[in-house]
Amino acid sequence: MSSLREAAEAYLQMRRALGFKLYAPGLLLDEFVRFADQEGASFVTEAIALRWATLPKRCNPAHWARRLGIVRQFARYRSAEDPRTEIPTKNQLPFRYRRKTPYIYSEEEIAQLLNAAKHLPSATGLRALTYSTLFGLLAVTGMRVSEAIHLDRDDVDLQKGVLTIRQTKSGRPRWIPVHASTRRALQFYEARRNRIRPASSVSRFFLSEHGGCLTLNSVEWTFRRLSRQIGLRGPDDSHGPRIHDLRHTFAVSTIQGWYRANVDVERHLPQLTTYLGHGHVNDTYWYLTGTLELLQWAVKHIDSTKGDSRS
Repeated sequence: MSSLREAAEAYLQMRRALGFKLYAPGLLLDEFVRFADQEGASFVTEAIALRWATLPKRCNPAHWARRLGIVRQFARYRSAEDPRTEIPTKNQLPFRYRRKTPYIYSEEEIAQLLNAAKHLPSATGLRALTYSTLFGLLAVTGMRVSEAIHLDRDDVDLQKGVLTIRQTKSGRPRWIPVHASTRRALQFYEARRNRIRPASSVSRFFLSEHGGCLTLNSVEWTFRRLSRQIGLRGPDDSHGPRIHDLRHTFAVSTIQGWYRANVDVERHLPQLTTYLGHGHVNDTYWYLTGTLELLQWAVKHIDSTKGDSRS
């Protein structure tokens, strides 16, 4: 084993011990080390990092910049032990991430999506039931898709109405209380699922048509198909409203509901941050899109605050 590979494994082990999953970055770093070994390099240089980062010639600059960034972080770590290490400068392969404008669904569009999911072709009825319940859960909780499809049966407490999320982005579990209507919908799904697939050996709460685990690819493929069917996308559109936008919609709808109820939004925002599984309130701001209604409520709030200060 080369010294560079030993260093890479130690680096990944250290960062994972700190709570970082580093699945994709770990695979890419392993690929870089193999490339460096083939080139006969025993330490990181800027030249070899650039050659590796730009190997997929037809990729977009964002992908190149991401690959180089992974090597840059590793090189910082490695430079403490090997002074020959060259840390790629930040102006190499510059790229600035641009936030994709989220799509905020209307209640009517969400209802159309769930209705279309209920009519998915399904020999046993489980596929239609699974996707309509899954998409409904995403809409009313703002959960990440990966969190929902990795729910195990023991994670869904239908007596207390609490979901335990273990597959979180931060690596720390969290608990999500759900509304009574959501609990009833999950109870209905559980009862029907158990009748259709009583002998399933899979521990997941949501099952596929054949009783297996759902995958992220299959969920996203089904969502795209349904979104074209109900007119959210054109028949040949490769881009459009995303399933992740249900999370954005939940965040915006929650804030709008608080304004309507005359709730102190700034005071309660940390609650939304915790519910969504964010580490900091700034992460929640990322999900707040300036819809017309939200901006109108914000203006009213500012005007009322000014009135209070004058009085």
